Amino acid sequence: MPPENRTAAIIGAGLIGRAWSVVFARAGWSVQIWDPDAATRDGFLAAAAADAEILARHGLTAPAAELVARMTVCDTMEAALQGVSFVQENGPENPQLKQDLFARMDALAPRDAILASSTSAIIPEIFSKAVPGRARCLVGHPVNPPHLVPLVEICGAPWTAPRAMACAQDVYRDVGQTPITLNRSVDGFVLNRLQGALLAEAFRLVADGVVSPEDLDLTLTDGLARRWSFIGPFATIDLNAPGGIADYCARYTGFYRRLADDPARADVYDDDRIARILAAWPHGPDPDRLAVATAGRNERLASLAAYLKQF
Repeated sequence: MPPENRTAAIIGAGLIGRAWSVVFARAGWSVQIWDPDAATRDGFLAAAAADAEILARHGLTAPAAELVARMTVCDTMEAALQGVSFVQENGPENPQLKQDLFARMDALAPRDAILASSTSAIIPEIFSKAVPGRARCLVGHPVNPPHLVPLVEICGAPWTAPRAMACAQDVYRDVGQTPITLNRSVDGFVLNRLQGALLAEAFRLVADGVVSPEDLDLTLTDGLARRWSFIGPFATIDLNAPGGIADYCARYTGFYRRLADDPARADVYDDDRIARILAAWPHGPDPDRLAVATAGRNERLASLAAYLKQF
């Protein structure tokens, strides 16, 4: 069961922290936000309202004004952590900074509050090992942007209490996310290991001139991703042979063994290969183009979420 006290702290109010604030407020939680940058704090509520408006426009939440009314931007971390039951930290991907943040949060947050990090690449053993209250520290890694993509990877250290892991699962379910639990820490967690394997092969195929980057993307958007938007790889292969997974493995693992014997390696990210990909990619890093593309992505994700909600 989620805690009776439905008040969350968001520590770090950039893109991910802002999206988390929308997630919690959408579910009726009170949200207390802090960021060390004053300009980020000053512009937070307007930016969060814009994020919430996308959800409201697609019938996924109450009007944006109702969500923003549940958010309080605090001038200090201490104020943001006062009286909360759950903390979602969203600082930079810097191990030492995470260690410092968790030490401070542990000292300031209520004793029964869960301390979760949005980190995508730092296992919890690294940032929580020296924290006195390390039993309540864990990773809650979202997919960007979390207010539009529900998956959250929960990963604890060996000393993370089972109660903390269970509470995190309940909280993430309560706010409408889809939590999965890792049985042990692994570099990159699950999502980024899967994404990394696909990305390395994509880099290799484009850099080696097998396919253009645009057609590589179409292979996903109009191919694999059409299925993967509602069934995963195991469920996919279960339906791709008359006798299910066992039959699929009997038919096709010889082919996949050949591919696995020749995996994409770390040199796919060498400078010369990246240069080939950049030469083939038709877009430059124009901020206006990226802003428009991000807005378009978010609208499509909201449309997809509204459609999948029916099922």
